Amino acid sequence: MIGFLNGKIDLLQRPNVIIDVNGVGYKVLVSENVYKNLTVGQKIKIFTYTYVRDDALELFGFLEIDDLKLFESLLTVSGIGPRTALNIFSFGERQNIIEAIVKGDSLFFTSVPRLGTKNAQRIIIELKNKMGGDGLVDLSGKDLIENTEAIEALKNFGFSVVEAQKALRNLESGLSTEEKIKQALKSLGR
Repeated sequence: MIGFLNGKIDLLQRPNVIIDVNGVGYKVLVSENVYKNLTVGQKIKIFTYTYVRDDALELFGFLEIDDLKLFESLLTVSGIGPRTALNIFSFGERQNIIEAIVKGDSLFFTSVPRLGTKNAQRIIIELKNKMGGDGLVDLSGKDLIENTEAIEALKNFGFSVVEAQKALRNLESGLSTEEKIKQALKSLGR
């Protein structure tokens, strides 16, 4: 299928974007968070998910490959289709979605239209243990337990769980919690 499109934006029709790639216009559905930052004539590289039905072929677009990977993970959840998964991206960035899954925040998901409590809980249950791959979140039990205090401290400094875990992942083992926080803050630029 189509992995990505590289061209310029020819037309904006919420929630669709028409991207001109060498004279061919591709209609791509994007989240509201992506749409609001686009302008006609802008050059763009957009990663795509191709959805084929009996009566239609649709492209769903993402500016970052990790967003596409998370979108594909959401599609593995029973009862979640591509339009609902894309709607989730309209209510939060990738880090917000991952944090909602990790924390079990079903209220985040129920704020998305056409996504009820049952499916919100299903997303959390089915994806919570899958968030370790692809650099999204490392949820290995030992790592999470050892770094819980440091993660909470970094969250108090305004960092997300994902940012905190990425910073802590590269530190040498055997450091005190205080040392972990200091070194993580240095690597995060504070």
